[in-house]
Amino acid sequence: MGVFERMRNGLIQFMYGRNGMDQLNRALLVAYLVVWILRMLTAASIHGPFYRVWDVLEWVLFILIMFRMFSKNLYRRREENQKWVNWWWKVKSAGAGARARHADKDHKYFTCKNCKAICRVPVGKGKIIITCPKCGAQIHAKT
Repeated sequence: MGVFERMRNGLIQFMYGRNGMDQLNRALLVAYLVVWILRMLTAASIHGPFYRVWDVLEWVLFILIMFRMFSKNLYRRREENQKWVNWWWKVKSAGAGARARHADKDHKYFTCKNCKAICRVPVGKGKIIITCPKCGAQIHAKT
């Protein structure tokens, strides 16, 4: 067994039962890299306490990434990751839905004031009354 294979096996053994990298850690790593790049770009022009804010933020992100990666409390780390994934999914799907609604020229979309449901009606029907399929509220609108 070679040196590198022994190092690999040792690392695998060390990481057994630990959290490792997940989606939240990847997002934190991207945030860390963004902060690092911004600090490097503004290093020449910024002096004093504001420069220290970049430093502190960078260190906080680094320590948080390491803490989450090497944590053995898998239940809490998976719970945190699941909250992040659920939030990120809402953000991504809301943006994708908005782009799809904007691209649809055959329909007009209305949002119910009571339950925030999105109702779709064909364009060119004039003044109509839309009944919300979720809560039954009426929306008076012009298509």
